Amino acid sequence: MKTALTIAGSDPTSGAGTQLDIKVFHRIGVHGLSVLTSITAQNTAAVKSIYPVEPDAVRGQLEVLLEDIGVDAVKTGMLYSSSIVEVVSVALKKYGIKKVVVDPVMVSSSGMSLVEEGTVEKMIEGLFPLTTIITPNIYEASILSGINIEGFETLYEAAGKIKALGPEIVIITGGHFSATGISPSKDNTDTVIDLYYNGIEFHRIESDRLAGEYHGTGCAFSSALTAYLALGNSSLKASRKAKEFVVDALRNAYHIGSGMEMLRV
Repeated sequence: MKTALTIAGSDPTSGAGTQLDIKVFHRIGVHGLSVLTSITAQNTAAVKSIYPVEPDAVRGQLEVLLEDIGVDAVKTGMLYSSSIVEVVSVALKKYGIKKVVVDPVMVSSSGMSLVEEGTVEKMIEGLFPLTTIITPNIYEASILSGINIEGFETLYEAAGKIKALGPEIVIITGGHFSATGISPSKDNTDTVIDLYYNGIEFHRIESDRLAGEYHGTGCAFSSALTAYLALGNSSLKASRKAKEFVVDALRNAYHIGSGMEMLRV
């Protein structure tokens, strides 16, 4: 059976983070492995607190798994600190992991920072050169590229800037971007566009925008992408299938709390 590993934070709602990743892996048909980098206190409305895992504990989790079990693809989510990024980067190189999806988690949907100062710089230095596909949203892409993304011209420019940082492929996810520009409202119902760039050509992966506010869409997309890569799909095919997976999960989303809706995966 194919295996996929998520290296990310814990979400007690199971609507994002490692818990959601494992559910997505299982749904797509790969065996899911997980390494925790942090424990969060959060609900459907907000992230209240973050309790990072010690880097040695992250290293220990990685080593016992990778020494025993072959991993077909890896996803990184919330890494929190530069020291954790260093541990993860060293392990990926040591064990020769070839399919690496990086979801460069920086800020929660409620606006709380999910990384310490200096973590993004460490990701650029050590992790991005090992990355097969990076999946920033519009806000993360703006930070990584240094470009204020306001329309398609700047979207394409930002993708090029991020590609130059080392990843083989860049996918800027479109939950905050639309066919008419930056989405002005959570109730906007136009076309959502994910921009795929491999350094040679661009592909626009489109879907209808669904009204509402949802928890864990970025996690679901990157974990689905990881699972499809583990199953042997090409990067572009895996990206299209991951998009379809998320759209289906959005169409069947449900409320369990007072905040954002949960994806049904």
